[in-house]
Amino acid sequence: MRSGRERPEAARLRRTLCDNPVPFRSRSAVDFQELLAFAGRHQMLSLVFVGLTGGIILNEIAGLFRPFKTVRPAEVTALVNRDNALVVDLRPIADFDKGHIPGSKNVQMSQFDPENKKLAAAKALPVVLVCKTGFTAGDAAKRLKKAGFERVFVLDGGIGGWQQADLPLAKGRG
Repeated sequence: MRSGRERPEAARLRRTLCDNPVPFRSRSAVDFQELLAFAGRHQMLSLVFVGLTGGIILNEIAGLFRPFKTVRPAEVTALVNRDNALVVDLRPIADFDKGHIPGSKNVQMSQFDPENKKLAAAKALPVVLVCKTGFTAGDAAKRLKKAGFERVFVLDGGIGGWQQADLPLAKGRG
């Protein structure tokens, strides 16, 4: 049998679990005064938030002005099948031998030259650059664009992104 009053044990338990006097009161949207008060109380946290937000915005804007396009693994497959794209793996030969995208050619970054015979013949084809994480290939892509290659792509996430998509790898020098 329940009465309209809360049992003393339940009231005590509620007080120990939550120190908010009105824990389930619905609130309206936060106004600007509350945001300023929060920022004043938590200056370091607010500074970190502003810095991260600014960094994300700058990164997105920089991506719009890159001379190359980043592509997902499924797009690489489509480029190879539809447009006969040349896939260039920039990782060290030992990593390439452990596993690479089928049909890709290995060129070490230290020997990467846009005027290389393998690459110069492919100026009209799309070229997809692959590295370990997707960062090193960006520098090579800029050099290819500067050398006159029109369709230059970088695999987003590098070979790790390819593996995350559960796409096959070939082993050996292939």
